[in-house]
Amino acid sequence: MSDVTRRYLTQHEAFAKNGAAAAPAWVRELRAAAMVSFAGSGFPTTKQEDWRFTSVQRIAEGSFALAHETGALPSAKDVHAHELCEAHRHLLVFVNGVFAPALSSVAGLPGGVRVGSLAQALTEQDAGLQPHLAKHAWMANPFTALNTAFLRDGSFIHVPANIIIDEPIQLLYLSVPGAAPFVSHPRTLIVADRLARVSVVESYAGIGEGVYWTNAVTEIVVGDGARVDCYRVQRESAQAYHVAATHTHQGRDATVHLHPVVLGGALTRHDIGVVMDGENGLSVLNGLYVLGQHQHVDHHTTIDHAKPHCESHEYFNGILDDHSRGVFNGRIIVRPGAQRTDSKQTNNNLVLSEEARADSQPQLEIYADDVKCTHGATLGPIDEKAMFYLTSRGIPKAEARSLLTYGFGAEIIDRMEIAPLQATLDRLIRRRLLGALSA
Repeated sequence: MSDVTRRYLTQHEAFAKNGAAAAPAWVRELRAAAMVSFAGSGFPTTKQEDWRFTSVQRIAEGSFALAHETGALPSAKDVHAHELCEAHRHLLVFVNGVFAPALSSVAGLPGGVRVGSLAQALTEQDAGLQPHLAKHAWMANPFTALNTAFLRDGSFIHVPANIIIDEPIQLLYLSVPGAAPFVSHPRTLIVADRLARVSVVESYAGIGEGVYWTNAVTEIVVGDGARVDCYRVQRESAQAYHVAATHTHQGRDATVHLHPVVLGGALTRHDIGVVMDGENGLSVLNGLYVLGQHQHVDHHTTIDHAKPHCESHEYFNGILDDHSRGVFNGRIIVRPGAQRTDSKQTNNNLVLSEEARADSQPQLEIYADDVKCTHGATLGPIDEKAMFYLTSRGIPKAEARSLLTYGFGAEIIDRMEIAPLQATLDRLIRRRLLGALSA
């Protein structure tokens, strides 16, 4: 066993004795099993196929203490600055992975809807937790196992059958760097029962500079005929590490829209797993990453068509400048018997610098004979013909370049259905790409 693994085992022993012992027995058993799983594998290396483009050596060799509650909470002004939607009737704020009720507000929800802290739900032994928590995120991923081993707090959303929530629920995970590096393990569980509908805006951001690591896991369970739209925006600080896993499980006639957007962080790895376990399901993945400096972002997606007559549509656009690197690995599985599957996957990368790099690996695994599956990937600089068209009409070259780059990102943003969120992301991307043209 490596010294790194021993360090986390010691950390886990202290965690299990200090407050975590108050959890229900099934949670303590879950944490212990997850720690055994992590101890058996340790951190991944670039010798493993799924990690050959992304080294996590800086995380493995770093000394990250387990995050604790901060003494001074961020101001309401700081929280407002990091909100992505103007309306904040349904807002949960977490600071260094711990729920901050003083900064949160949940009002006007229909009866029976549960929106709150995961830690509180565990304390109350909410009946909606045990059937779903840690049942869909794959423990084979060592980072997911580590998150489960240190499972303490996060968000729990449960929408009962036939209830439609009109306003988005915002989950704001803020990190406040301190004198020493720390790690937080936020956990999110979203359960939408039969014919329910909800939109969730999941946001990760840092306040101030400093080294920290966010290790997040989100599980989304969508019942028959239900729909969940999840907008996930990562805006961590420039020195931060962000590792995440998002896993969904869909029933019959269920719909899931996932919109992952990456703007911040030094190193980001996001694993997305979609299991379509009911007929006539629809899954849409609509992602964007905008990178500069030495940022490194790796998306690994798996869409599992386990039942027939399902559709999946996957669009990921990457904008890479300076010495940044973007990695995309998209895997589509069509199980035996999953006939009449319709699956499309596209990854487009706009490379603005000779030092930037993009790696794209589409994968199809088809075990049925009546399917329609396509995939495509592009990589290249700005279209010179489009540049000539704009500059010939009097637009300066720098502004023309920025406009074309912005349009590449707007293609993804325009597919989002929450207008205030669209406007905020549009402003953030303009500010980053257009300079003096930003509105």
